[in-house]
Amino acid sequence: MERRVVITGLGVVAPNGVGLEDFRSALKEGRSGIQFDQQLADLQFSCQVSGTPPIDRENLSKYFTDLELRNFNSTGILYGVIAGLDAWNDAGLKPSKDESPDWESGTIFGAGTSGIEKFRESIYKIDAFQTRRLGSTAVSQTMNSGISAYLGGKLGLGNQVTTNSSACTTGTESVLMAFDRIKAGKAKRILAGSTSDSGPYIWAGFDAIKVCNYKSNENPEKASRPMSASAAGFVPGSGAGALVIEDLESALARNAKIYCEILGGNLNSGGQRGGGSMTAPNSTAVQKCVKDAILESGIEAKDIDYISGHLTATSKDATEIENLSSALNRSGKDFPYINSLKVSTGHCLSAAASIECVATVLQLSENFVAPNINCEDLNPEISAIIDEECIPQKLIKKEINIAAKVSFGFGDVNGCIIFKKYS
Repeated sequence: MERRVVITGLGVVAPNGVGLEDFRSALKEGRSGIQFDQQLADLQFSCQVSGTPPIDRENLSKYFTDLELRNFNSTGILYGVIAGLDAWNDAGLKPSKDESPDWESGTIFGAGTSGIEKFRESIYKIDAFQTRRLGSTAVSQTMNSGISAYLGGKLGLGNQVTTNSSACTTGTESVLMAFDRIKAGKAKRILAGSTSDSGPYIWAGFDAIKVCNYKSNENPEKASRPMSASAAGFVPGSGAGALVIEDLESALARNAKIYCEILGGNLNSGGQRGGGSMTAPNSTAVQKCVKDAILESGIEAKDIDYISGHLTATSKDATEIENLSSALNRSGKDFPYINSLKVSTGHCLSAAASIECVATVLQLSENFVAPNINCEDLNPEISAIIDEECIPQKLIKKEINIAAKVSFGFGDVNGCIIFKKYS
């Protein structure tokens, strides 16, 4: 028998808010976390602004011992552990204290890379004939599965503990992988999410291929402009988002808070065919992904009240809106409300989708649509497809019953999740 699947915990480390309370306030206020980045300026990047989560030593001491932090230089793992432990705690769960692990709980926590700064440090030491000075955690900080390994150990997880990686679709994929595992009865709960390192060695490649905004270095909070006519590329960002995905029966048995239900979703690829490439989407595949997600969820396109878009502030924003409109067969004022979290966080790469899933669940469960700041000059190619009222520039309070989260990533990969209020 297939099980119903719900979300019982949330955690987030984002450029515009660390922790649920701060992040929720930033969403409602339209508060940006994008700032001038002196390191990028010193390294002569074209784009000299970024979305970097404000983590300090006091934050870290709540989650790591002094010994663990010694020679620790993997920001992605730091962000992911904080978001993951916060989500576990938000769900009313505790780490396993027994000698045996918690066989019913696991984690699927994605990453694009791990410990790029640690890699750099290690390479310099190796080249200087100092291999023995790498430290005991060089491997765990730099292996791609470092984040799930750290979370698995801190929580004592005995079910599947793994890391997925699918570019900007990583977080959506981790949630759907957790959903499938729980629905099949192979786990009671999975901590799902994704994380991304911060810093120039992650972002340099994007700056080099000229997809980042270099025109707003003097005005950081205006730099990320999804759906805007003056959008000039994305702002690089980082962070982590985490969600506790749980069997409904388990959640009810322990009287857990339930944010919403996951109805279904879909993951696919355009195969880099039919107009798709390493960096561009195959529109047919995007539309099929959304349609198949709706079909699996047992709803109709007209039932969707709100969409959390991928919308990166590049030339592909209009293409995304066109594909969504075609997939839903909805346009003009009939289109759902839509926004892009990237207006205030920048593009958090492998962490983007999980942070945006957290934002989606908050908006669904608390009945609001966060404002699209920096969108006062709406792209005319977009306004020709959907009405401006569907892209709110101020906070909208509205009953939301069903929400969709879409993600699209390098390699022509796509994801769509359908969330519903629990009833």
